[in-house]
Amino acid sequence: MIAHIQGKLVEKTPTEVVIDCNGVGYQVNISLHTFSLLPNSDHLKLYTFLQIKEDAHTLFGFVEKAERELFKLLLSVSGVGASTARTMLSSIAPQQIIQAIASGDVVTVQSIKGIGAKTAQRIILDLKDKVLKIYNLEEVSFSQSNTNKDEALSALEVLGFARKAAEKVVDKIVKENIDASVESIIKQALKNL
Repeated sequence: MIAHIQGKLVEKTPTEVVIDCNGVGYQVNISLHTFSLLPNSDHLKLYTFLQIKEDAHTLFGFVEKAERELFKLLLSVSGVGASTARTMLSSIAPQQIIQAIASGDVVTVQSIKGIGAKTAQRIILDLKDKVLKIYNLEEVSFSQSNTNKDEALSALEVLGFARKAAEKVVDKIVKENIDASVESIIKQALKNL
């Protein structure tokens, strides 16, 4: 297993880099999150994951160890391959994925291109306990925003708004600001309904 690669950055695109290590150029697939964290210097160190398949040996690189560990966790889910895991890490910041899994937020996970409802549910079902344990999170810390969301939805229903329309708007507000209070959710929702 190749744990990390350190060398001179030769080529860089949003999806891959080529790193020269003592005359050997390694093509390393990266996520957009890693791309955004790449340093401006020529010298680069990436934590890597080597995927060996029948027809290919593919190297994935990450600036942060935590992103690599999340990538490995995602690969452990049935139906999630390397390209899907990389798309997830490119679409949403790793911390947001962790929070979505820990809080059971199917909507956020499903909002990623290529992730359907069943896959989103499987990811949450398979990884929720692991994520809570590994990242030392407590389920309770995420239930507050869900309580605020539920209270805001109830209030909007009382005001005469349709549940489905209100839910869409409230989900978007909560996704942008997880710690939003009930009042701020309702105020923002009223502007958008």
